[in-house]
Amino acid sequence: MEWKNQIENYKSFLKLEKGLSENSIDAYLNDLRKLYEYITDIRNIQIQPQFIHTKHLEEFVIYMAQLGISQTTQARMISGIRSFYKFLLHSDYLKKNPAENLETPRLSRKIPDVLSVEEIDLILEQIDLSKPEGHRNYAIIETMYSCGLRVSEATDLKISNLFFDESFIRVVGKGDKQRLVPISQKAMEKISVYFNSYRKTIDIQKKYEDFLFLNRRGAKLSRNMIFMIIKELAEKSGIQKNVSPHTFRHSFATHLVEGGADLRAVQEMLGHESITTTEIYTHIDQSYLRDTIISFHPRAKR
Repeated sequence: MEWKNQIENYKSFLKLEKGLSENSIDAYLNDLRKLYEYITDIRNIQIQPQFIHTKHLEEFVIYMAQLGISQTTQARMISGIRSFYKFLLHSDYLKKNPAENLETPRLSRKIPDVLSVEEIDLILEQIDLSKPEGHRNYAIIETMYSCGLRVSEATDLKISNLFFDESFIRVVGKGDKQRLVPISQKAMEKISVYFNSYRKTIDIQKKYEDFLFLNRRGAKLSRNMIFMIIKELAEKSGIQKNVSPHTFRHSFATHLVEGGADLRAVQEMLGHESITTTEIYTHIDQSYLRDTIISFHPRAKR
């Protein structure tokens, strides 16, 4: 069976059985295409995927590293290749998985930048509420911080998924998995102000009527637009940190952990499949505790 056919079969598997989003599927397939291009174009080997050996995959990983591909990207690509060959094995196209012993680069866990409550308030103060989109931008940031949303979850948030009487929203996360997340009173107030002012003045395009956050043309707001809004506000605030939409999600989780929230509860609210992903915030909390001891404990002062 040819590469093209097997990749198409794998695509159907990711979509129908794994339930992955289009963005995730595209990332998996893009990595497989890079492997295919390396085998056929760079190495000039005419071989179908079921006949690939481990040494071919190891040489591909080395080649990617020599191109300067980051360890994080390498690890993701190796994960995708493993998944592809596991699929071929379970589909009886293979008798032995050549990717089974493929080594992943050892990654250091990077602790992301986190904003304090005061820094978040400072960013929000930079929003010009006299402009039509001001209340929308305020509602977006307040909601992302209040609920720990990914930027894609904010852009996809729908009016039909707001349950203000119960103080919850339904969030559609990775792989179209849904979760209920509590929403703060302040975020609900800011959404209501935006909804009853700026949003009512927009001529909404068909199929976008249920989306909460819209651009001036009446279509769903893009992730890039939210990124640009936040970058501009962060620069105006003078905060010397790498601030992005994801920073508010990190800050949400960190503030919960620092406040003593149960890690399993934080995992549920963030929509993490594994608790190990959520555990990074315990490292942030430990740094916070260490800094507090150094600053205030009498034995730490010299």
